Amino acid sequence: MKTLNEYMKMPYRMEIVEDEEEGGFVVSYPDLPGCITCGETIESAVQNALDAKRIWIEAALEERIEIYEPDSLENYSGQFKLRIPRSLHRSLAEHSQKEGISMNQYCIYLLTKNDAVFSK
Repeated sequence: MKTLNEYMKMPYRMEIVEDEEEGGFVVSYPDLPGCITCGETIESAVQNALDAKRIWIEAALEERIEIYEPDSLENYSGQFKLRIPRSLHRSLAEHSQKEGISMNQYCIYLLTKNDAVFSK
């Protein structure tokens, strides 16, 4: 089992979401279930998150609860091959040309836009 300091040095992903109803920001760590806090500013929310992470890990170590290591991007190359209908290929090529960007850039834009919609 790792020590508190070893876990604190690990690059856990921090998610920051603006709280439009109450104001301020909510921060969580997806790899540390239930580790969530908030702050009035981004800076205070991040500092509170670091404190919450430390307290969460300390409690998990005391209770002998399994602590998962951070999710890693090492298994993802950033590339994948996709077969699409010719008509869609033409449409994407035409739209990207109108925008003055490559079809790859246009597809990344579309994927990012839709990922943001579906990740809410």
